[in-house]
Amino acid sequence: MRTVIAEDNPLLRDGIRLLLGEHGIDVVAAVDNPDDLLEAVAQHGPDAAIVDVRMPPTHTDEGVRAALAIRSAHPHTAVLVFSQWVETGYARRLLAEHGERVGYLLKDRIVSTDEFVGALYRVADGGTALDPEVVRQLLAAPAVDAGLARLSAREREILALLAEGRSNVAIAEGLHLVERSVEKHVTAIFTKLDLPQARTDHRRVLAVLRYLNAPPGFAT
Repeated sequence: MRTVIAEDNPLLRDGIRLLLGEHGIDVVAAVDNPDDLLEAVAQHGPDAAIVDVRMPPTHTDEGVRAALAIRSAHPHTAVLVFSQWVETGYARRLLAEHGERVGYLLKDRIVSTDEFVGALYRVADGGTALDPEVVRQLLAAPAVDAGLARLSAREREILALLAEGRSNVAIAEGLHLVERSVEKHVTAIFTKLDLPQARTDHRRVLAVLRYLNAPPGFAT
């Protein structure tokens, strides 16, 4: 099996590389940021990628967002998210959109190297590997749109006005802002909702649909 490792802690990254080598697994690249991860996967086409959730530059959710991108662009590459944190929104999306070749393990709960290697082989073979704590939190937490959760209070306010059909000019007048400021907020909304500019999709409509599908109490 050929793998790529994405982990910004150099000691842990080198430790995983050595561990996999002892089990006959070829590590074709070991990187510390999501951009290099995506490049390595595109270049090497590995069987699996081991991805930490929180990596540079913000150490929030870069890794798990990269995991989603890998599963979308490279369906034959399995992804094993390996983290101290449970990002329930992204974990739910990862499982919902890609129900196979995915795993989510918690670093502090790995009790043996065999368990970790076994999970890696399982996802590479087309299965799933979920820590029981991840499952518990997914069952306990309501479905939350991770993109909407990243919006600031002002961006939520503007998105609500977009949902009412207001133009940028009308929003600027209603909130006593300059139109340029509203445009920047709207662009930030599209970015945080992962809505890249495309010829076939109207981003304002897609953003409004996400807002309308949000759970009760989102805008409060």
